[in-house]
Amino acid sequence: MADRMVAVLSGGLSHEREVSIRSGRRLSAALRSSGVTVEEWDADASLLTRLRDHRPDAVVVALHGGEGENGSVQAILEMLGVPYVGTDSRACRRAWDKPTAKAELARAGLTTPEWVVLPHATFRELGAQPVLDAMVSTLGLPLMLKPDQGGSALGAQVVRDAAELPAAMVGCLAYGDTVLAEQFISGVEVAVTVVDGPDGPTALPAVEIVPETGVYDYTARYTAGLTDFHAPARLDAVAAKAVGELAVAAHRLLGLRDVSRTDAVVAEDGTVYFLEVNVSPGLTETSLLPMAVEAAGRSLGEIYAGLIERAVAR
Repeated sequence: MADRMVAVLSGGLSHEREVSIRSGRRLSAALRSSGVTVEEWDADASLLTRLRDHRPDAVVVALHGGEGENGSVQAILEMLGVPYVGTDSRACRRAWDKPTAKAELARAGLTTPEWVVLPHATFRELGAQPVLDAMVSTLGLPLMLKPDQGGSALGAQVVRDAAELPAAMVGCLAYGDTVLAEQFISGVEVAVTVVDGPDGPTALPAVEIVPETGVYDYTARYTAGLTDFHAPARLDAVAAKAVGELAVAAHRLLGLRDVSRTDAVVAEDGTVYFLEVNVSPGLTETSLLPMAVEAAGRSLGEIYAGLIERAVAR
């Protein structure tokens, strides 16, 4: 590994730029501690020139949101023939669109909250209030509203009273043109990291998420002290096994590669619900993947160094 030059891509122009930069810095430090030669590159207009003129042995995509998760950057790396850690461009696109991922996994028999997807134009053309009334009638309350694409819970809100819906809808649509509304499932919220290895994908210990406000939104995710985490999650053996199996199933069914993180909730009756999947999990000081790695008795640098070797060998 000491003979390899690895570029960690972070930054970019999405709403999650600052989080991505923090992820890239932490990952770069972890890789250097494992003996890897690392350069940190911003995903900007100079990227293609740098890839051609200073071709790295491999790239690790530490971008969040937008081009870093929707397959765009991955497609560029594929066209240039540059090995990279992470899911390929087509599977990224499938996972990036939350309704598509939910539909595929529901067809495969996984449990996910009931949902409806509505573009902004529907509210404008058919009248906002009648559409909102139909949404509540169909899905009930409380509801989780989130943009159909995007990460870091930007625009995501829990609605417990129908009177809150119009304002929540406006806030959600500030981050995208289409709203995913789904039944809000109360229970133990967990995140499960899956890492590919010689014997296939393996789930790391689940991380339990307990936000101070009850909602794991952007502020709760990235402000130290606003959320309590338990790694491993405080689940019984049956539930712990079930969430791990769900995450591995989502990883396989969506064609994900190297590393992913599945968000799920264990309801009071023990049912495990798939919420969404992330192909480029955060690596900041409050992110969930590093907590799972530590709970597994491993190190971030060791895991990603292994994934780099897998990428180069492909």
